[in-house]
Amino acid sequence: MSKQLLIETHTVKISPTQLTENVNKESGNLVVEGILATAEVKNGNGRYYSKDLWNREIDKYGELVKENRALGELDHPESQVVNLKNVSHNIKDMWWDGDNVVGKIELLPTPAGNILKALFASGITVGISSRGMGSVQEGSNGTVTVQEDFE
Repeated sequence: MSKQLLIETHTVKISPTQLTENVNKESGNLVVEGILATAEVKNGNGRYYSKDLWNREIDKYGELVKENRALGELDHPESQVVNLKNVSHNIKDMWWDGDNVVGKIELLPTPAGNILKALFASGITVGISSRGMGSVQEGSNGTVTVQEDFE
């Protein structure tokens, strides 16, 4: 099995009320919450991630969150490396809610972050994606299971 880029997307939609109420008191930046990942279910891309696998990776990624370096881009690049000129947001916190990984995401006042903020202000539903490298194995029931080499 060879590793491939795996991208998982979940939608984030906020109300006009949330646009004015969810602001970082220190920076004034908009903060939104949404599902970052799901475990123990076949997701929209037909892949299954175990909770143990996500736990391991969230523990690693949590270090970036603590260091204020959990940056994300506006679009879906084909690389695992975050391109700083495209940064739109920073994940400020992550936690489990049942089998969902939920996060608090601060939109940054960068060109890409301003585009994202304008989309939210216009009532546009956007997606947030996780991406990583790993191999998959298709089971007899058609479910594609992400393997332990996922990073």
